[in-house]
Amino acid sequence: MAESSNKISAKISSGDAVPGRKEQILCQPCSRKDLQTTADVFCSECDEFQCNDCSKAHTVYMFMNSHTLVNATEVKPKPSSFDMKGMDICEQHGKLLELFCEDEIELCCSACAIVDHRKCHSVVEILKIAGKSRSAGSQLKTKLEEVKSKAEMIVKHTESSKEHVTKDIKVIFVEIKRMRGDMNKMFDDLEVFVTRKTDAFQAEVANKLAKKRSSGEKHIADVTKSLEIVDTALENGTPSQKFIVEKKLKRQANELYRDVDNECQNLEIATAFFKFDETLKLPLLPISACVPGKLTLKYTLPEAKKYVAPVDPIVKLTKITSIKLKKTGDDVKEPLYTGLDFLPDGRLFAVDNLNKKCLIYNEELEKVGSYQLSYHPQSVVAISEAELAITSKNPCKIEFLRVSKTNEITLIRTCKVTTNYDSICLKDESYFVVGTVDDTRPVRIVSMSGEEKDFSVRFPNKKYSNDTSACNYISNTEKLILADKLEHTVYIYDVATNTRVVVKDDQIKEPRGVAVGPSDCILVCSMRTNSIVQISETYRILSSFKLDMKWPYRVCVSKDQSILAVTNCCGGKMKLELFKLTY
Repeated sequence: MAESSNKISAKISSGDAVPGRKEQILCQPCSRKDLQTTADVFCSECDEFQCNDCSKAHTVYMFMNSHTLVNATEVKPKPSSFDMKGMDICEQHGKLLELFCEDEIELCCSACAIVDHRKCHSVVEILKIAGKSRSAGSQLKTKLEEVKSKAEMIVKHTESSKEHVTKDIKVIFVEIKRMRGDMNKMFDDLEVFVTRKTDAFQAEVANKLAKKRSSGEKHIADVTKSLEIVDTALENGTPSQKFIVEKKLKRQANELYRDVDNECQNLEIATAFFKFDETLKLPLLPISACVPGKLTLKYTLPEAKKYVAPVDPIVKLTKITSIKLKKTGDDVKEPLYTGLDFLPDGRLFAVDNLNKKCLIYNEELEKVGSYQLSYHPQSVVAISEAELAITSKNPCKIEFLRVSKTNEITLIRTCKVTTNYDSICLKDESYFVVGTVDDTRPVRIVSMSGEEKDFSVRFPNKKYSNDTSACNYISNTEKLILADKLEHTVYIYDVATNTRVVVKDDQIKEPRGVAVGPSDCILVCSMRTNSIVQISETYRILSSFKLDMKWPYRVCVSKDQSILAVTNCCGGKMKLELFKLTY
């Protein structure tokens, strides 16, 4: 017989955490069915609390006739076998998480539901959906285990890489000693020179690897901790607890997965080797000024990770749908869309500069949502599935908006900046690339928190007035695109090498909007030729597609690079059109 003193465990209803409310012991068999039923008795043989209905089994089965049942109130239950460690408490309000917003996919307490989710359409009790919702705890565990595996691989890589670079350096000295002979003095000086350089490099390598290892070990510790919680929840938690753990740890698991996957893809291999000159001459200068060979100390990525330039495919545009943009009842002026971008789910987001508003369109270009602004918006970029950023030059700021699945738009926060910004796009997960107005730095970098900094690129000492330039950025190759309307030119800067390519052609007249398309091609609105011009990644003009709209103005491409949206700026003939992108 199991020792009941060590195993007695009962579920306590959520009310026990509220001051002044009486503790309620729940029937354990019912709890496993996600039902909340008050326990009436405790069976020491079964080692569990039961309601009257569940305890009837003792009168049905002969082997249970000898079990002793006592009143549930006479036995003090131990706390739940799974400690939520505060995960079921709202961080903002300190209340129990009892609700789940299906619109915004967030756990809520009663205060959250009233303050933050009062406009949402589907806020339900966790107890009602936890048992019905199919738990993804095993998927969460799989992802965490994958993160742990990759982090362990990073740690192993740091060890092997450290040994590898040490062996490489030893080989250098073996080669140096082999060449010594009659030039002992020169090679003594050479050895001193190489030692100084390799010591510095090896120290740098060791420092980088130590940081990489520390990061990997931290990820392992984080994942191990999360896995312990997931394992315990899967083994001992109720469906509600499992549901909360899953939702709480899902974002952390995704962040860990992204960070570790990114580190895995950027594991540098430090190498060191020395190549002697074909003809050795005794130098009159010190060895530091005249080295008889080439010392190479560098980092490289594995061959499989190196970027391979794609072929230059010609993009074809097939019209899907088109609408005329007209002044509606709440508009002050005719619409002018100065910014377009797709959300990941395919909805199109547009900002109307003249009417101070933003709009949402579905895949058939039906308007499904709008939001009134207090300023004239300049441009927009989608940051995630439900978050966008909008630029404003008067006042100078970047506003962050949230879009729900039901097309409701709310303001999240505002970042004040010091420069007038027009066009905006993503540089990476942490930074924007923004085009300036009346500034000698035509393109700048702004963090998600509003921190501003500059590219290490030599730009001409030139200022662009409002609406005379547009920018975009190709993350894969660190290429910066700048369209110059007055010069009828598209400049492409290589940020890594600080070089510039000038693309100028009769097919490009007053370039306005710029988008990045399939295979990192560049799609430019050529306003005076009423066309979309395609520039390849190798800076060749591949095609020019004639539009049936006058003065194309802004263009964007969907996240899966299958749809293109374009609008124009011809008064009285304003349009918004969607095209399918194919090769």
